[in-house]
Amino acid sequence: MDQNQGPNVAHVNTRRPPELKPGTVKKLVIGIAAAVIVIFLGATSFYTVQEQERAAIMTFGKYTGESSAGLHFKWPYPIQQVHTVPAELTQRIHIGYRVEGGQETPVEDEAMMITGDENIVSADAVVQWKISNIRDYMFNIDDPEQFLRNAASSSIRSVIGSEKLDYAITDGKTVIQDKVRERLVELQAKYNTGIQIIDIKFQDIEPPSGQVAEAFREVTNAREEKNTKINNAAKYENDRIPKARGEAQALIENAEGQKKSRILNAEGDVAKYNAIYGEYKNNPNVTQSRLVMETLEKILPNAQIFITNSNGDTVNYLPLNELLRSGSNSGSSPQASAPPAQVPSAGEAAEGGKAQ
Repeated sequence: MDQNQGPNVAHVNTRRPPELKPGTVKKLVIGIAAAVIVIFLGATSFYTVQEQERAAIMTFGKYTGESSAGLHFKWPYPIQQVHTVPAELTQRIHIGYRVEGGQETPVEDEAMMITGDENIVSADAVVQWKISNIRDYMFNIDDPEQFLRNAASSSIRSVIGSEKLDYAITDGKTVIQDKVRERLVELQAKYNTGIQIIDIKFQDIEPPSGQVAEAFREVTNAREEKNTKINNAAKYENDRIPKARGEAQALIENAEGQKKSRILNAEGDVAKYNAIYGEYKNNPNVTQSRLVMETLEKILPNAQIFITNSNGDTVNYLPLNELLRSGSNSGSSPQASAPPAQVPSAGEAAEGGKAQ
């Protein structure tokens, strides 16, 4: 039995796999290489740019153009290459401190600087910027962020170094911000960095911590109290002056009214007098008698008048005392007429006198 199985086993072990012809192997290698090349060319001929990015196209290492967001075609590598930068994104750098994980870490070397009156001040700022020119940004500066940090720090030190400490920590913060921004923009234009400065804002401009900071804080509080009192005084002035002007205007208008009233009254009196005078000229005797009677009524309001006839040649005798006494007893009218009493007197008769 073993002898019968021996030849069969030897036949199985000596069987060889089919051999490929040399032409077939060559074709297979060429096909695989072509497939790899096609895949590589396809992978390097298309690229995608995100919304906040812009792409710089390099042809044989030379800048030849740029593209915006979307899917684009290019010549395969190594003919063309694409470098994307966040050109549409507003970025920030911090001067004087760093923000990591939501925590702020001060950087004293950047924050400390000397003012124009040789005092030390700590200044923290935030610079907002974006890429305005991709070509300048990629080829004119080696490390854009470090360049911008150095330029911002230099601008801040230059401006604060020309200002006094009191001005820098109180009223001059906004002015200093504007000056620093102008200098920072000038530096970017001078070196063609391709960086656009959007804004710079100071977080703090204050003296170093400790007793110096406490002293300056008291000075600041005193200055604010001074400004508050000045504002209150100005408010009181603005409240009182209009009222005083109104009162003065009212007095002036009242005086003008009295002036016009007196002038009109005087003109009316003159017109009345002229009218009376005209009537007097037409008939002076009547006016004269009326004036005499009105004057007598004013100066002798309770006088009793007796009227007698003096046409005779004799002297009239009037017993006024008896007439007045009898008039008061009888309640008669204060006016009475008494008969003339003749008294024979040669001298007076010859004279022919009159008596009332």
